[in-house]
Amino acid sequence: MTIRRQSVEGERVAVIGASMTQFGQREGEWVMDLLAEAGLECLEDAGVDAEIIEHLYVSNMASGEFEGQTGVPNALAHDLDAMPAYTQRVDQTSSSGGAGIFAAWQSVASGASDMTLLVGGEKMTHKTTGEATDVIASLTHPVEYKTGVTLPSFAGLTARHYLERFDAPRESLAKVAVKNHENGVDNPNAQFQKEIDMETALESPIVADPLRLYDFCPITDGSAALMLCPESVAEEYADEYVIISGIDGATDTHVVHEREDPTVMGGVVESGKGAYEMSGLNPNDIDVAELHDMFTILEFLQMEGLGFAEQGEAWKLVEEGYTERDGELPINTSGGLKSKGHPLGASGVAQGVEIYEQLVGEAGPRQVEAEAGLCCNVGGFGNCVITTIMEAAQ
Repeated sequence: MTIRRQSVEGERVAVIGASMTQFGQREGEWVMDLLAEAGLECLEDAGVDAEIIEHLYVSNMASGEFEGQTGVPNALAHDLDAMPAYTQRVDQTSSSGGAGIFAAWQSVASGASDMTLLVGGEKMTHKTTGEATDVIASLTHPVEYKTGVTLPSFAGLTARHYLERFDAPRESLAKVAVKNHENGVDNPNAQFQKEIDMETALESPIVADPLRLYDFCPITDGSAALMLCPESVAEEYADEYVIISGIDGATDTHVVHEREDPTVMGGVVESGKGAYEMSGLNPNDIDVAELHDMFTILEFLQMEGLGFAEQGEAWKLVEEGYTERDGELPINTSGGLKSKGHPLGASGVAQGVEIYEQLVGEAGPRQVEAEAGLCCNVGGFGNCVITTIMEAAQ
């Protein structure tokens, strides 16, 4: 039996500050440097002194595996001069950032903290592609891992099945990549700030047939941060802020082939239901969304799982321009993981940063008209998912 929250007692949880470092290859810097950079910028953006931070959460998947660095939350509290704040590392594989938002929300919603800082980050590019891929692949089931199965292979198999089952053209996936690269041009912190055309996407090297190089996100260094507090506290610090009106997390089978339908991500469906229920909103109320496009096919599957499109119909909306920045539902205005980059522990937090900036009107040339936004952060190949809905405070 599934138990769902019907409402949240007490005050609403607000976001009053956000920051994001430059994503990309950060040579000579390590995860602690990146976390401190984002944390300090978020403190400044929120106008909050480090000494009043009560809870400090760090979203990070694999600092130990990537650089032999553990104890990052404690070290960050020292670097930010935020002692004696309670600290905790949040690891939920590639959805660690979204899980961090959930943990930070819980700390404030429960009344345990009146000022909670969340910082997510990862340092990856100093490893070879093979080494980084191996670290990421370790999140799969041990049996799958031993046989050499990787997330790109799951993506290729799923994409092939989706295209054939729903008679979708291969070009529809390339359109996702082209769109997100175009959005990334206007994000000064994106790893790739360059446009690509359909020919470039469709003729790039094959990685996992039918998916090619431009269907995949890059390996990235970077960090992002959010400041959360009760709404009554937010009113003391900011004229404009954002409310987390709905949030939920869910899991799906750890063994991907055990799913009844490989084109349905159960964790997306269930976490989306919970977030919509808590917020009182429905898919038609969402004005902008950040989806986890680690592979282009995932944008289709999340659109359908979250109710933005019927099953097998997302590709048609993409073809029609529905998800463009000037479309009915702009998706991945930040450039998404595809263009912005994917530093594992930071990605879900950076999704929240983009939605926050869109809702308070600070997205610059990426700005769209929005009062409600959604971000969906996926771990593994849908193994675990967090969906968050934010609304501009009224």
